[in-house]
Amino acid sequence: MADGQKNSTELAEDRTDLAEDRTVQATERTFAGWLRTAFAAIGIGLAFRAVFGDFEPPWLAKAIATLFVLLGATIAITAQNRACKTFERLSTHQVDKPDLPNIRWMSWSVVVGAMVLIAGFWVLNDGRIGP
Repeated sequence: MADGQKNSTELAEDRTDLAEDRTVQATERTFAGWLRTAFAAIGIGLAFRAVFGDFEPPWLAKAIATLFVLLGATIAITAQNRACKTFERLSTHQVDKPDLPNIRWMSWSVVVGAMVLIAGFWVLNDGRIGP
């Protein structure tokens, strides 16, 4: 009977370990989904600026596009914060956990790209810098 209980305990621990691995993989997929959402928001801002570039008053199209791009940057940072907190709590058993610097690098790259795009909205006019 002692072997049966030990075996049952080991099986329960294995199931728990595998559940933790599945949670790590789910967090990776969720992070990727949030980054896709961030890119979608940035794309909407860029499309809005391209479609309504001659909008009156001219600053309104830039402001709306800027809001969408800022939303995308915010989503990227929020996704990074949530994913990193989850990865720090979990330990893996049979899968590789993503490196946290890579998660942060991806998110901050999206933010830097978004800021450059916003600067382009407000600085560039017909491909020229200035008025």
